[in-house]
Amino acid sequence: MQPVPKKLVLKASLIIFTLLTLPTCGQAQDNIEKDWIFKNSKSLSELWELDDAHHRGTFLVTSYKPVYFMVGKFSSDTNKNPRSENLENTLPEPVDLNVVESKFQLSLKTKVFHDVLWGRADVWAAFSQRAYWQIYNKKLSRPFRETNYEPEIILNFPLNYSLLGFDGKMVGGAFIHESNGRSDPISRSWNRLSFHAGLERGPWQIMLKNWFRLGGSNDDNPEISDYIGRAEAQVSYDLGRQRFSAIGRHSMKFGAKSRGSVQLNWTFPIVKNFSGHIQVFDGYGESLIDYNHRQTTIGLGVSLIN
Repeated sequence: MQPVPKKLVLKASLIIFTLLTLPTCGQAQDNIEKDWIFKNSKSLSELWELDDAHHRGTFLVTSYKPVYFMVGKFSSDTNKNPRSENLENTLPEPVDLNVVESKFQLSLKTKVFHDVLWGRADVWAAFSQRAYWQIYNKKLSRPFRETNYEPEIILNFPLNYSLLGFDGKMVGGAFIHESNGRSDPISRSWNRLSFHAGLERGPWQIMLKNWFRLGGSNDDNPEISDYIGRAEAQVSYDLGRQRFSAIGRHSMKFGAKSRGSVQLNWTFPIVKNFSGHIQVFDGYGESLIDYNHRQTTIGLGVSLIN
């Protein structure tokens, strides 16, 4: 593995430092209680502007998935020699990786079109990035082990319906591309067509998704859906300013191909809306390079936007 140039490390460090110091900036701190983007708990109507009362206009950048930085993340089985199911996509020898690294996620979205399809839907563009940084690995010059990029185009339909005591707020679909931007033999990427439904009741929120892989007849991560999964359920519960969430994925198959993952998150306030974050993951696909590698990870860090 080629070490990441020090200039890139310095740039990444500057970005992370800026994010971590945002809550202490004077003007942001003064407005933090007023600006909806910093609130820990938001309804689906607020998050996705599902009615006229919450519509904020197009091309306004807001949060999408949680934004956080894990100071340390321990793995029970670090993937030192990532192997694709296509045996040609394998490193010639293992890499001396540390079992502890850092991880951060950035995620933003913006509404591109409002009230399309006869006034019944909105179109959003979103981008998420997860980075796995061997910051404590001095021997390898502290490289980024893996970075995953995930742009999306989302079509969202605001609705009002009831299901098992929950208020259904929206359904929709999305085109999702995800890749790690690497070359062979450790290139990983896939495209998906996803469908979703969002429900809530009081402090509870549920997002259900399933997807179909597009293409993939000759690719660098075959059978990825049998490991990462074909469906996902996200459940979150807000207790005051604490948030508990779980994300479960499954291959929707039985027997030897009954695989997937579960991720548990707990965020708790430290100062204002600057929160601590504990994350536990077990299963396949903690990152794209690990799509067919099972491990358990435990991370401790800070959360900026939930």
